[in-house]
Amino acid sequence: MLNKLALPESSTFPGKPMPPTAECWFDDACILDMDYFVKTISGIKAKGVRPDLVGSIIAHYASKWLPDLSGNDTEKGPMSLQESSPESVTVSWMKKRFFVETLVGILPPERDSIPCNFLLRLLRTANMVGVEPSYRAELEKRISWQLDQASLKELMIPSFSHTCGTLLDVELVIRLVKRFASLDEGTRSGIAVVKVAKLVDSYLAEAALDTNLSLEDFIALGAALPSHARAMDDGLYRAIDTYLKAHPGVSKQDRKVLCRLIDSRKLSPEASLHAAQNERLEAPVRCMSKREMNAQQMEIKKLKEELLRVQSQCVAMQMQMEKLVDKKKGFFRWKKLGIMPSLKSSVSVFEKIEEEREANFGRQTPIDIKQKPVRPPKWRKSMS
Repeated sequence: MLNKLALPESSTFPGKPMPPTAECWFDDACILDMDYFVKTISGIKAKGVRPDLVGSIIAHYASKWLPDLSGNDTEKGPMSLQESSPESVTVSWMKKRFFVETLVGILPPERDSIPCNFLLRLLRTANMVGVEPSYRAELEKRISWQLDQASLKELMIPSFSHTCGTLLDVELVIRLVKRFASLDEGTRSGIAVVKVAKLVDSYLAEAALDTNLSLEDFIALGAALPSHARAMDDGLYRAIDTYLKAHPGVSKQDRKVLCRLIDSRKLSPEASLHAAQNERLEAPVRCMSKREMNAQQMEIKKLKEELLRVQSQCVAMQMQMEKLVDKKKGFFRWKKLGIMPSLKSSVSVFEKIEEEREANFGRQTPIDIKQKPVRPPKWRKSMS
């Protein structure tokens, strides 16, 4: 049944080239027996094959069983469950349910081992056939790890619940986005957050057309990501405007709540101009017009110039204060007193004479001076 039961040695080493397709591993007949397929996948894992290669093998043969998992609506494999012998709808759904649950159980646990879009298609099928909640929770967890790799087409999963009135499963997307936002910052990059924000805005614009979409679900999904996730709020504004068009009965208070999701500073000039003229937005929360933005920018520019002028004045005053402090410290310095150089030199000569006198005669008390008057050295020399 197998063309190649033994794995090539090159497949166990990451540096070696991979086989171009997964068909070299199996014969198509082997996938008729699901148990045998699971055992073979387990043997491949035991050989040390890379998780991404194991994931590609699983995705390849899963698409042969269920063409819906291939992402190509026209593709149908020879072993498709749709082409099997005529059976009741219940039996067919039970087979699909068993198949999906088996696939979820053999998926490699490593992140990025399975493409995100394949996981979304698998989750859509799982919701359709009603697999156990634990399997759906596992798929949702794995999808949230790599939600930035999802496409809008695959994310638009229909709602299969009878209690949900919307066409799309918005509650599912809310759970996925919230789980993604709760990941550690080390596991999700800033680029991934920006991609998910754009994906959410595009999804909201599509889901907003549904008249049964509640305001609570729309706000919950729009606010699921932090504010810094969006560099621009144009996509979110477009989704809100679409929702207000499709739901003209929204109250004024609810319109205000919706508009609080938008940061007017993150709107492009075109979006700001459109928002300023949009009658669907409440006047107190409308975004500023282009003229108002220009006036505000001019005011900010004037304030900055005034701040620079005050700062320069403060620097000049500080320099003057430092000069005054230096003058006060050097009050007894000859240079600070403004003494002429000639007078300063004569004073220094007098200081030298006093030093010589003290060295020759020592310090004398007033009594000694009375007993024996002391004359300067030049007078004693002239009298001799």
